[in-house]
Amino acid sequence: MSDVITYRYPVPSVLHTGAAPGLFLAGYSEIEKTTAPSFFQGTLEQPYITACCLITLANVVRSGFTLTPAQAAFTKDPIVTAGASKLRFEGFSQCAGVYGRVDVLPGGHNGSFPANGTVNVDFNQPMINALGAIGRNDTMQLTVGAREISLQDQEGGMVTEKKVPLPIKWIKGLTTVQLFLAASDLRYTFNKVQLRQLFQGLPNGTVKADYYLMVRNNKPVLSPVKNAQAICIGGVHRLRLLEPLLPLADELQVFAHPDMQSTTWQLVFGNVRFSLSLSREAWRGFSGEGAALDALIADVPDHLIAALDKYGYANQEFNATLLAIKEQVSFEQIDQLTARLAAMGLLGYDPDNNLYFYRRLPFKLNRILSLNPRMKEAEQLLAEDKVAIISQQHDKVEARVAGSGVTHTVTVDGDNARCTCTWFARHQGERGPCKHILAVRKKAN
Repeated sequence: MSDVITYRYPVPSVLHTGAAPGLFLAGYSEIEKTTAPSFFQGTLEQPYITACCLITLANVVRSGFTLTPAQAAFTKDPIVTAGASKLRFEGFSQCAGVYGRVDVLPGGHNGSFPANGTVNVDFNQPMINALGAIGRNDTMQLTVGAREISLQDQEGGMVTEKKVPLPIKWIKGLTTVQLFLAASDLRYTFNKVQLRQLFQGLPNGTVKADYYLMVRNNKPVLSPVKNAQAICIGGVHRLRLLEPLLPLADELQVFAHPDMQSTTWQLVFGNVRFSLSLSREAWRGFSGEGAALDALIADVPDHLIAALDKYGYANQEFNATLLAIKEQVSFEQIDQLTARLAAMGLLGYDPDNNLYFYRRLPFKLNRILSLNPRMKEAEQLLAEDKVAIISQQHDKVEARVAGSGVTHTVTVDGDNARCTCTWFARHQGERGPCKHILAVRKKAN
């Protein structure tokens, strides 16, 4: 499979000048959920802050913490979703280890949402220049359409955007990071003073060792020394992406995955949020994680997936627990459904209010489901009848899986699983299950 998808935009992006200047960004989608001409039309109530957040998102997209400068210069585009009276702009770093999102909440805009939808748009230096020209007292009009975004400001100039390729790992990261967000909990909330203290303690340069976030005497502290209550942060230098926004922020919320596989740092600006999620290590991107694999094991009926897909599109966001109670569906089945749709890229997650939001990715769903080679290899093991269940009692399973000149032993006990293969020995399950465990789980189910 090729490692890029080339998007061919129908028209170039252009910045018009004159009495009603506007930046019109060409968009592209392989599928269309709606034929509505636009998803949002209106003005932004915090245009300067929103512009600063979008510029920071562009910096995230341009960054690459495991890439050469030449590779990092190969910029990508954000995904824009309009729905539930909210605007969301999402993007990944080049290494796919940093995920950024700008959320414009109700009260952060004054406009209408004729329809709900998602569009992928051109987003590079000419647009950054246009956003950078927006002052504290300027206005910004925004239109998010099915094929373009228009940004109207008070400055002139003209810019033409060209089509760009979209890496497969970017799509995989987008589907994986939501599962980490859904499992994360709010650990700290810092005010402006604490926020300044925290970032003053950031170490200089590139940091390879783990750092830990803790609070001492009501002061946030970053330390290379582990503490039982501390949050583990890999590649803490990546937090410097947030520095341009610090003087504007009201507070910082820090979310952590229970197994410390990711941390999320959310800056609050009234009705605008900027979230930065970091993978466990700087060298390991979200696209390489195995979080989505477990969600793809269970045989979830297609009609249930289709039903939740329609529910998500109609309601745009929902609380999974409340949905299970309302529809009298088991929590386990709702978890399987939401995890499956998140793994398909249809659901994003807001950790600050425990809500899933619906996103129609501009990619074909069957392509997203085919992006997990370990799952495909597990299916092949089953097709070739190389998996033998030795014993099975409730959630405890022991099996043998034939490999290349060796037979692997797999034991599964509820959520815990072990395998004698080299993949498991190297990663101990921290990067998702190996193909042998996947095959055994699927056969046992």
